[in-house]
Amino acid sequence: MDEFVSTFTNRLDAKGRVSIPAPFRSVLAVDGFDGIYCCPTLDRQAIDAGGNRFRDIIRSSLANFEPFSEDHEYLSTTLIGESEILKHDREGRVVLTDTIREHAGIGERVTFVGQGYKFQIWEPERFAAYREEAKNRLRDLRRSLGAGRRPAGAGPEVGT
Repeated sequence: MDEFVSTFTNRLDAKGRVSIPAPFRSVLAVDGFDGIYCCPTLDRQAIDAGGNRFRDIIRSSLANFEPFSEDHEYLSTTLIGESEILKHDREGRVVLTDTIREHAGIGERVTFVGQGYKFQIWEPERFAAYREEAKNRLRDLRRSLGAGRRPAGAGPEVGT
């Protein structure tokens, strides 16, 4: 598997460590990144995380902007300047820094959400609310695209 998939919720231990889900550690190992590259999401109180592939996508996105332009500066400040590299121990645990915990509002539990080339780190209740919002927006999008009108004999609609 070379993508981050599924959702996991784990507890922080007394030292502020949390276990990165084993399937996510496997993806990071294949990716060849030693640790986890983390930065705040651009529009939510969550953390984007990943390895080399995630970093390459950030670099590719930044290449769309003229160096030294205001937009390049804004993006690079957030995606690089506010980033952190977390190292994991032999058991696959990382210490979430105070900066990460404060930005995401993380207390005793952490939710990891696979998103293909990256994953996100959320406070579980905040993620539950976001997941509902995402499902509602997807339903609205599907309706606006006319996905409800399927030809006869086309089989059942996915997700219904």
